[in-house]
Amino acid sequence: MKKIYLLLCILFFSLATFAQQPVLSTTSKSAIRLFEEGTKQYDSGNREKAEAALLQATEKDPNFIEAWTVLGELAAMQKDYAKATGYYERAVGINPSFHPNSIFQLGKLRFMTGNYAGAKIDFERFLEIGRNATRAMRNSTEAYIRSCDFAVEAIANPTPFNPINLGKGVNSVFNEYYPSLTLNQKELVYTRDVKDPNAVQGHQEDFYISQLKDSVWPLSVPAGAPLNSRDNEGAPSISADGRVLFFTACNRPDGKGSCDIYFSQRTSEGSWSKPMNLGGPINTGGWESQPSFSSDGRTLYFVRGNYDAQRQIRQDIYFSVFGTDMMWSEPVRLSDTVNSSGREESVFIHPDNQTLYFSSDGHPGMGGLDIFVSRRNAEGGWDKPVNLGYPINTFNDENSLQVSADGRYAYFASDRVGGEGGLDLYRFELPESGRATLVSYARAVVTDAATGAPLSAMFEIIDVESGKVVVSNSTDKRKGEFLAALPAGKNYMLNVEKDGYLFYSDLFELKEARDKQRAYELAIALKKPVAGDKVVLRNIFFDINKFDLKPESSPELKKLAGFLKANAALKIEISGHTDTTGDKKANQILSENRAKAVMDKMLAEGISATRMTYKGYGDGRPIAPNTSEEGRAQNRRTEVTIL
Repeated sequence: MKKIYLLLCILFFSLATFAQQPVLSTTSKSAIRLFEEGTKQYDSGNREKAEAALLQATEKDPNFIEAWTVLGELAAMQKDYAKATGYYERAVGINPSFHPNSIFQLGKLRFMTGNYAGAKIDFERFLEIGRNATRAMRNSTEAYIRSCDFAVEAIANPTPFNPINLGKGVNSVFNEYYPSLTLNQKELVYTRDVKDPNAVQGHQEDFYISQLKDSVWPLSVPAGAPLNSRDNEGAPSISADGRVLFFTACNRPDGKGSCDIYFSQRTSEGSWSKPMNLGGPINTGGWESQPSFSSDGRTLYFVRGNYDAQRQIRQDIYFSVFGTDMMWSEPVRLSDTVNSSGREESVFIHPDNQTLYFSSDGHPGMGGLDIFVSRRNAEGGWDKPVNLGYPINTFNDENSLQVSADGRYAYFASDRVGGEGGLDLYRFELPESGRATLVSYARAVVTDAATGAPLSAMFEIIDVESGKVVVSNSTDKRKGEFLAALPAGKNYMLNVEKDGYLFYSDLFELKEARDKQRAYELAIALKKPVAGDKVVLRNIFFDINKFDLKPESSPELKKLAGFLKANAALKIEISGHTDTTGDKKANQILSENRAKAVMDKMLAEGISATRMTYKGYGDGRPIAPNTSEEGRAQNRRTEVTIL
């Protein structure tokens, strides 16, 4: 009998509502004997024999509550939820107060199968009858009730949803999942579970790639070695420019834990380098998976599995930043606004770098894993997640969502009827409420001013208003190009630098959304420092008729100081210039004070006074006609001349 009650304790989530000395609900010796046999068979892993013995026990005594309850648990473990619901209904119908937890389990089963109204009744009944339940159990029940209310409302107000299969070029009779798109939406990388007689389980996960052509995804090809291996590869995240791939691999010889995050770089020939383990501090002895690399070229979001205080696995979203020291920062867990007490999975940071999509079963939803969206707020944190609604979310698990750069379309995996077989990849149009920030595109080509040869150079794009770096990366080694997705309607600073060259700065405005075909074009020719060369510091800002440096000037000033420190032999003149508006003498004084303000900042940065002079030229050296506001704006400038 002790063994029977031990089994019951294992099967139920919480038995705090049981009496201290539980007594079986039957006096039938033959029923008890069959019940003991059933639990014995279960203990030995013989679930079919266990179910047969327990059913015989209920035939001996149809009011044998424990037998019906264990039958319900067995059916639930085998995911036969309809049968499990029927068994629990029998147990609760005999005496709901005998095992109040059975009411909770019945509510869960109804919730898991989309019977939200029935589930809510069960949960409310449990709160009424199970008054001695633990606080944790009551909290869980109240959370389920909130989800029931949300689900009923969501079904009553469905969102438009028309998923389109990506076609035979991408999908096959095997499972396809975890899609990842480049910024130009022309390259798709995803995971396919393929047959492999040499694999331990007879199948393994590999990456496949398809290149969009004439709005159609042609036949995918295996990524091949060294990306694909005899091991499993999954959850790819390709960088915005298509040059770096992050992914998950488990149980590899060089792994730090059960699953780690790896990366591979596209070579100058277009192939992929041997994947490398990211190592610490991102990978630990635990479980890291499902990476998403931000379009800023520096931030990696991922999911980490940890044990909580109750030794239960928790899956939370973390992020790490790649610093100027070429190291990843200590990962930071996103706040409890995003992470819940449940599971978070399938994180995806949109190219706007402001919108986060993820799956969770810890926020109010339809059941299982639902897809949520959260937006970055003015303080840099994340707003309360919004459920994408029904029928995008259902009582099943929904995950592995990717969203196109224009925010209009989402890609996901589904095994819905009508596919090619198993899980297929689909595309659907997101409702307005779930879309990311409208983005625009900027494209640049960096070349050597003397030879015209493309250059691989570091660049930063900074939001003028916030002063935050929104993109930090290097140009393509072969073409000297970069393509950046940026929120529209903002002003941006651009800084480009390469060892042995003068640094370049620019200021541009993206007033409206531009697609890739109409991207804002920048041609950047870098010069090697030669006496007499000049660099316009386009991102030095002053108020009208003042010479106090505005805070937005800080990134540019730091770049100038860094350039001077890296080129210790150079001497420079810092000059100030105005347009012809206003009094000529006042303009002269203003230009001189502005030049001095920049030099004072350089002195504060540790640059020797012997390497610098400053001078104001007033309106005497225009570089554009003063007949238009655009020309006058160009003439109001701070300049550096190599001496």
